[in-house]
Amino acid sequence: MCGIAGWIDFKMDLSNEFETLERMSKTLEARGPDAEGFWFAPNTALAHRRLIVVDPSGGSQPMVRYKGESAYVIVYNGELYNTEDLRKELASKGHRFLSNSDTEVLLVSYMEWGPQCIEYLNGIYAFGIWDEKKRSFFMGRDRFGVKPLFYTQIGSSFIFGSELKTVLAHPLVKPEINQEGLAEIFALGPARTPGHGVFKGIWEVRPAHCIIYDTDGLHRKKYWSLKSMPHSDDLDTTISKTSELVLDSIHRQLVSDVPVCTFLSGGLDSSAISAITSNDFKTNDKGKLHTYSIDYVDNDRYFKASDFQPNSDTPWVKRMSDEFQTVHHNINFDTPQLVEALKNAVDARDLPGMADVDSSLWLFCREIKKDATVALSGECAISLIHWWELPLMPHKTVPLTLLLCNNHYGNILKKYIIPVHYKLYRLSNHKSILLFL
Repeated sequence: MCGIAGWIDFKMDLSNEFETLERMSKTLEARGPDAEGFWFAPNTALAHRRLIVVDPSGGSQPMVRYKGESAYVIVYNGELYNTEDLRKELASKGHRFLSNSDTEVLLVSYMEWGPQCIEYLNGIYAFGIWDEKKRSFFMGRDRFGVKPLFYTQIGSSFIFGSELKTVLAHPLVKPEINQEGLAEIFALGPARTPGHGVFKGIWEVRPAHCIIYDTDGLHRKKYWSLKSMPHSDDLDTTISKTSELVLDSIHRQLVSDVPVCTFLSGGLDSSAISAITSNDFKTNDKGKLHTYSIDYVDNDRYFKASDFQPNSDTPWVKRMSDEFQTVHHNINFDTPQLVEALKNAVDARDLPGMADVDSSLWLFCREIKKDATVALSGECAISLIHWWELPLMPHKTVPLTLLLCNNHYGNILKKYIIPVHYKLYRLSNHKSILLFL
């Protein structure tokens, strides 16, 4: 991940505000440890912290492109999964590219389509683009809000950043919490009202929204919404289409110039992702996939089966790693480590979260970063698949979900990661459903 920050003011000269931007950028060091960049103009000051994933030499930011004498400047945190599709379309319209980065593709997309460019994007992103000709600043956030983006408006100043602490680092912004902010922490936390920044006067760009800030003020727009429509496909078509979408999604997220790994807990989500990723590595001669799991000291001694977790993760992790010949790393933590990391986890989130869940994830990712930069996790992915009720008896129903995999993947998943509390029903060759009993 990267980090972005900036300050727009049409009534002030920001050309010499390096100290302020440097202070804001400093808060993003953990998000972007590889490089730092700034760009200043009379009404605009932008900062970027970079974590290098694609095109180390060509993706530096803030990135500037010119159309005539007018500058277009972008700061961007994210990843586009349709970079090459967009590059080809833009090249057919006469655009030429100076790098292999998705940053440049996004910037050129804005130069071609303006604010409507956001409707062409497939990915996770939070970005801002300064349009010198229009004297306007355009910001957008991905459809499901994976990448964070906060902002505030104080007088004529528009201030934004990837994290709350980034906005709070600006001298005009006061760290004040009113009754509404307290309710966000103590009544809703760790969830949050969409768009609410908890601190007084600070907001978050909502998922699937974009903002234009210009001399006429602040303009918000929702550019996409999830539509509920009748499902008319039969079972075979549903399995085929969903399998195609899952495979395509994973393959698009494997584009990287730095090491890629996967989380592997032995469950459905991470096992499916690890299986598909491992096969991609073999097909493209990338070597062996590295997989990572987390466990706790003495968990093997004190584990007790329950309805929530009927068996330990460890044997399923080993079976999947052995089958797909991954280089597996099992990382163990003890309770004092989790307690000690609580402060780091809160610092990273800027707000109270899920206690030991956050601290264990913080420690886990810190260890993984020693070897890899990109990790595919699949946390809770199976929960996003539609559920419905299947009549089992006249007086009893159980939740039903589709296991949308086929061929080798389906056979391996059915063989190794269907625990005893699942009952598998074969429908036909290489297609199956799971009944969660």
